[in-house]
Amino acid sequence: MKLKYKKLFLFTVFCTLSATMFAHGVDDATQAFLAGNKGIAFGPFLYIGAKHMITGYDHLLFLIGVIFFLYKKKEILIYISFFTLGHSATLLFGVLSDIQVNSYLIDAIIAASIIYKGFDNLGGFKQIFGKQPNTKIAVLIFGLFHGFGLATKLQEFKFDKEGLLVNLLGFNLGVEIGQFLALGVVLILFDFWRRHKSFMKFSKITNTVLMAAGFLLLAFQLTGYFLN
Repeated sequence: MKLKYKKLFLFTVFCTLSATMFAHGVDDATQAFLAGNKGIAFGPFLYIGAKHMITGYDHLLFLIGVIFFLYKKKEILIYISFFTLGHSATLLFGVLSDIQVNSYLIDAIIAASIIYKGFDNLGGFKQIFGKQPNTKIAVLIFGLFHGFGLATKLQEFKFDKEGLLVNLLGFNLGVEIGQFLALGVVLILFDFWRRHKSFMKFSKITNTVLMAAGFLLLAFQLTGYFLN
């Protein structure tokens, strides 16, 4: 049985690292649509937002860290609401105000948010600093940066500004739908995993892997920043 759980854990690590390396891209069809779209296109922007979030490994890794030790539905809802409030605000504000942020730097901060949450889950703040930061505020603040990441990704494409607000609302709603679907799957898996002793046994290793994925992303983004 132990060998079975080890294989399952290694498979999970492999999938996580594979997603880190290959996901979160914007396909050619989406790029072509954004470049050629004219006027209001609520439905397509909703679909693009949902797809972007589902393949958004950096956002999802952070959220996995956030809900890792949350067992009550009310707590999960509160924390996800803080994150949603943060990224919705800066997504809309960033695009509507045409605020340009270096994509490598903002993605580096998003990577740092993954490291932060993994470190927090390992009890690092209490052990090293003797104090636990307010997690809700941290999730809200990192949500703001995640929203700027989404805004920056959108602004890379010079799409038509006609119907911009409606299209942005569609994209943001799509992001929420994608987030809901992805987290739904994660919560189902967590609910199953938490019934077994392996959850607590591998919790430290899992959060260490989460931090490692964050450091990998951070190194990748900083390398891209300095090379470009």
